[in-house]
Amino acid sequence: MKAITVEPGTINSLRLDEHADPVADSMHLLVETIALGICGTDRDIVSGHYGWAPPGASRLVIGHESLGRVLVAPQGSGFSVGDLVVGIVRRPDPVPCPACGVGEWDMCRNGLYTERGIKSADGYGAQRFLLEPAYAVKVAPSLGALGVLLEPASVLAKAWEHIERIGRRTTGWKPRTVLITGAGPVGLLAALMAHQRGLQAHVLDRADRPLKTDLIHALGGVYHADRLPPDLQVDIVIECTASSPLILEALRRPGGNGIVCLTGVSSSGGTVPFDVGAFNRATVLQNDVVFGSVNANRRHYEIGAKALAGADPAWLARLITRRVPLARWPEAFERRDGDIKVILQFASDPA
Repeated sequence: MKAITVEPGTINSLRLDEHADPVADSMHLLVETIALGICGTDRDIVSGHYGWAPPGASRLVIGHESLGRVLVAPQGSGFSVGDLVVGIVRRPDPVPCPACGVGEWDMCRNGLYTERGIKSADGYGAQRFLLEPAYAVKVAPSLGALGVLLEPASVLAKAWEHIERIGRRTTGWKPRTVLITGAGPVGLLAALMAHQRGLQAHVLDRADRPLKTDLIHALGGVYHADRLPPDLQVDIVIECTASSPLILEALRRPGGNGIVCLTGVSSSGGTVPFDVGAFNRATVLQNDVVFGSVNANRRHYEIGAKALAGADPAWLARLITRRVPLARWPEAFERRDGDIKVILQFASDPA
């Protein structure tokens, strides 16, 4: 079978390889890949900045945003042939730490976790793969090919869960507005979940994009191209770009009892002017909270699946701006003007 592989740490080592076919067994689902979502993490791995091959291997099968169709399901697994599934990315560390021991591997304390397609475990960028039932999430048939959005949706489901936990620290917390920095797939899904919670979203992006403007307006939100009104204050901020200037913008925008969630992973080495004293003063006097959120556990995938199933499918479909067939696979990793979510198509969409 064909698989997309990379030698982590080596620039431009991405290639389409012949790979051994997985063999069905009594412990795993055998899954046919339908589509693979491409994101910034994949491009960082391709650029040699990130990623680890499995132990004893020099190459990594890339891909962590999956959608597949079950070909073989062990008896008693809870799955059937033909089910649409998404594979969870992270696996708990073998110790396990206290968080991993209760299924919250997204909060792993010792860093010994693995991640399919990223850290020490082959990903889903192959024509077929094996998947443990405990790490498979069913996709509603009505969602179909849009189930490929579930992995990024799970990241936002976790972010929103933690925002709401923090919000409950104060009696009668009733947020009304949220600022989202970045209008890529993560930012747009954050805005969708804000809309589903009855909040008005302000979305800041680098440039005026008609498609993104339409998507935000369809949610009753406000799209800001390049800059925000000087006096805009919000209850919640979700930062989705990892851009240092936008992180600073995010830190300035919460009002009293505000919450800022950082979801992007920045590159180190850059510097920007930052008044630490002013930030500290405002954060303390306003009882603001700033926290980071990464990855997701099974609970978040299930919450994300419900959020996607409850969304307008026509709206979700507009997030997928390019579908690249496997025969032209290098195009999926190119950055093109107007891209939101790029999908590498391995097999035909569900009927």
